[in-house]
Amino acid sequence: MNVTEAIVKRRSVKVYDPNHKTTEEEIAKLMSLAMLSPTAFNIQNWRFVLVTDPALRQEVRKASWDQAQVTDASLLIVLTADLKSWAKEPARYWKNAPQTAQDVLVPMIGQYYTGREQVQRDEAMRSCGMAATTIMLAAKEMGYDTCPMDGFDFDAVAKLLKLPADHTPAMFVVVGKPLKEAQPRGGQLDYDEVVIQNKFK
Repeated sequence: MNVTEAIVKRRSVKVYDPNHKTTEEEIAKLMSLAMLSPTAFNIQNWRFVLVTDPALRQEVRKASWDQAQVTDASLLIVLTADLKSWAKEPARYWKNAPQTAQDVLVPMIGQYYTGREQVQRDEAMRSCGMAATTIMLAAKEMGYDTCPMDGFDFDAVAKLLKLPADHTPAMFVVVGKPLKEAQPRGGQLDYDEVVIQNKFK
C-alpha cells in the first residue's frame, strides 16, 4: 500500500475485535516509525504510553466516557507531550550533527523556548498531532485500522498514567482489527473553501 492509498483508506474505526493481539514486532515497528515524526528543533517532545494492562485500560475507558474502542482495540497509545523536553540535555538532540550545526542549533533551543509556556505547549501538541498521523498511516499500511481520540478526561488520564508534572496528554490513537467498517464519509467541504490562494478575500 502506498502513502496515497493509506491516506484515502484511513478512517476512524470504532468497533474492534477484542481478541486480536498485535505482536511485539508489530508494536516495535509502529513505534519506531512514529519516532521518525518531525519536531521543532528535533526535540522529540512526544512520549508514547502503551497501555497494555487490562485493568488500567478499563480505568482509562471509564475516564473516556466508556468508549469501547479504548479496551477493545488491540493497542491503546496515549500520546503525551513533554512540555520541558527542550530543556532536558538539549545537546543530545543534535549529537550526530556536525559541530558547526550543534554550535548554532543547541543554544537556539533555549533562546526560543525559555519563558514561553504557550509556545512550549503549542509545539508539543503539534508534534503529537504529526506523530499520531504517522501512527495511523503506518498502521493502515500494516493492515490495521485506527481511531484518533480526544474524548477523555485529560486530568483523570494523566493521574491514571502517573504522568510527570511537566507532561500532559495530547490524544489517544487506538489500533486494531475492525469488526465493523467506518460509516461513509460524512461530507467533505469544497476544495475552494479549504484551499486559499495567497490571501483570504
